[in-house]
Amino acid sequence: MIDRATVDKILDAADIVDVVSDFVHLRRRGANYVGLCPFHNEKTPSFSVSRSKGICKCFSCGKGGSAVNFVMEHEQMSYYEALKYLAKKYHIEVKERELTDSERQAQSERENMLLVNEFALKHFEDNLFNTEEGRSIGLSYFYERQFTDVTIKKFHLGYSLEKRDDLFLAIKANSLNPEYAVNSGLCINGERGIYDRFKGRVMFPVLNIAGKVIAFGGRTLKKDIAKYVNSPESLIYKKKNELHGLYQAKQAIVKKDKCFLVEGYTDVLSMHQAGIENVVASSGTSLTEGQ
Repeated sequence: MIDRATVDKILDAADIVDVVSDFVHLRRRGANYVGLCPFHNEKTPSFSVSRSKGICKCFSCGKGGSAVNFVMEHEQMSYYEALKYLAKKYHIEVKERELTDSERQAQSERENMLLVNEFALKHFEDNLFNTEEGRSIGLSYFYERQFTDVTIKKFHLGYSLEKRDDLFLAIKANSLNPEYAVNSGLCINGERGIYDRFKGRVMFPVLNIAGKVIAFGGRTLKKDIAKYVNSPESLIYKKKNELHGLYQAKQAIVKKDKCFLVEGYTDVLSMHQAGIENVVASSGTSLTEGQ
């Protein structure tokens, strides 16, 4: 793990024009620099680099960001690898420290919760398309709402079977630890044992900006119980810091330099399907500073 002081030193030293110039021929245009975008084929320069803001951006495909973001995207590196690359470029000694036992435990729990959530997402998707109950109840509901298969798959919509422990048993059968399903809120540990939180609901996964599944929202089609049930806050999910649809919308937001905020899951889906992709939802909460 790179210590905070070294990370700050790397970020302060990384000149965005200098970094991008290693890969893109830039020429000055006013206060900024422009060049051909390295992320897609083009004949007219649409890739702009601002030294004063410390960012780059393609006004055609929307890709860009800070010096670290650029290196990560261009060289297909992780955040850690990109920091090491920039440290070497600017001759900065990287000081790393061992994780403490508590930090290592938290990191392990976080990784396992994300792993179980990813499994759940695929399980719910499989239920939706490949079970009779999923097709007759879940898929028919989405079709009634006029969502296409493209939209359904783009947002990884799914269905949780009307069974007390379908997901729980699937997690066990695939040698995953149900403890992490309880910790992430997928399952509940009750007096009669562990059971599924979302049984009998169509499923809307919540992805963070990196595309990791951090939570779910489940909508029932019955009238006698709460319409929506959402994942509780956990080590990987802090509701006040997340916006539904941000992962799918981020490129359009950068490209258009504008973001529309709507209330819920289906509002996001409808606007994406209508061709308006720079849209996110606060999932019914008041807009927070983190969002």
